[in-house]
Amino acid sequence: MAKDETPTDVPSLRPTSWAVLGLLSFGSELSGYDLKKWADWSLRFFYWAPSYSQIYSELKSLEAHGFATSRVVSTNDVKSKRLYKITPAGTDAAALWANESPVEPAVLKHGVMLRMWLGHLADPDKLQSALTEHRDQAEKMRIRAIADAEGASEEPGWAYPELVLRWSEMYYESERDRANWMLENMSRLAMDKSSAGRARRKKPKPLTPNELRKHDN
Repeated sequence: MAKDETPTDVPSLRPTSWAVLGLLSFGSELSGYDLKKWADWSLRFFYWAPSYSQIYSELKSLEAHGFATSRVVSTNDVKSKRLYKITPAGTDAAALWANESPVEPAVLKHGVMLRMWLGHLADPDKLQSALTEHRDQAEKMRIRAIADAEGASEEPGWAYPELVLRWSEMYYESERDRANWMLENMSRLAMDKSSAGRARRKKPKPLTPNELRKHDN
């Protein structure tokens, strides 16, 4: 920690730095390749998985701050790899960030919803296809989150990652269900438009999820 920082001063690092430092905080020496695998295994469900170039860039930054160290080890006569490990200062910084950083509102950047928002300019069939693909991707992520949570449950010290993966399972289940809700409303809107005989008519109101369930029953 720098001399001009008090115990409550959270170091100014990029979000990716905290993600990489957090992966190192679980106590293992990890290569950049290992960090990428771990990020794909857990971070991507609720944040994002950094690219290799981002990971190596952040590792250099963490070393410059004194939050990580590295060493080169030989794996055979030809190849060698660099392993990174968190320092005590890095552990303190990660703990300080987890405990003291301000709670910021979650920012949702949903590309499919942006396309839906522009539905008046889109081809209905293509829009429906995009939403269907998104729904199917959400279901695949839900299934993957379940499997990764089961894997985390078998690792000592991974109780909190398991908890986040269980949350991710519920998130993607909800995302899948919301996509189904939108698909049903899109079908209803299409039927209303095709049956409209008047030049001007009241815009149909989308059904709520509860209304759709009653309608289906």
